[in-house]
Amino acid sequence: MLEVVDPSLCQQVSSTRTWTLAISFLSSALARPLVVLTLFVTGAGFIWQLTPRVWKKRIILASAAIGASYLLILSPLGNAMGTRMLTAFVPPDSGKTADAIVVLGRGYEQNPTRAQVAGALWKAKRAPLIFISGRVDSTVMETLLSPAVPAAAIATEPCSLTTDQNAEFTAALLRPEGIKTIILVTDPLHMWRSLLTFQSFGFTVIPHYTPLSPDTQPSRARFLFAREAIGLFNYAILGRYRSREAPAPSVMYDDKLLTERSTLP
Repeated sequence: MLEVVDPSLCQQVSSTRTWTLAISFLSSALARPLVVLTLFVTGAGFIWQLTPRVWKKRIILASAAIGASYLLILSPLGNAMGTRMLTAFVPPDSGKTADAIVVLGRGYEQNPTRAQVAGALWKAKRAPLIFISGRVDSTVMETLLSPAVPAAAIATEPCSLTTDQNAEFTAALLRPEGIKTIILVTDPLHMWRSLLTFQSFGFTVIPHYTPLSPDTQPSRARFLFAREAIGLFNYAILGRYRSREAPAPSVMYDDKLLTERSTLP
């Protein structure tokens, strides 16, 4: 029987909050061409002023090449190329059955599409359980699923704030129940990093893509691409793709809140 998670006891912030905010800030900045190009031109002009005459032409050519490459990456063509790069090593959905369908939160825009895909997989008898991971998103998707999927077939983890916590907290709840093979539901940009992170906790992962919502603004799509490109290498540097043991469910909770709750009369 899966443990019911009390949302009021969840960690109030991510244990890697500073690093996560830094990655989000960098991704957000890179997704704003006007800001980036203004800073880039200003910096290049400053360096140009301090550089000997013989190097000035090279600085101009290098700056033009970098600027053009940056704009190409943010263009529809560049975005398509980037998506292909981020999905190149992800195997296709094998169509096999699994122990659970794990759906990752990605913000309010994506929730309806993800709930619909998860419901379709459950109705196709790909797995007996839909498990939704993500703070706020889990509650929203559970509500979206409830008319078509019985409550007994839905479980949630409402504490995670990052992809690493998605995998860690899911492992804490599902691995003790003998759930090892999962169908992982997320968008193409997010899939590679998610797959590697879930595999690090011993899951056998069958990836199943959900497209980004048609309501996703171009600036938001650029942000997600920049975040995943940075996040993929960031997680590798932090060692989050190495084999790890599934933690106890208590890893999800705020120790201070647990202590306060236990001392109440």
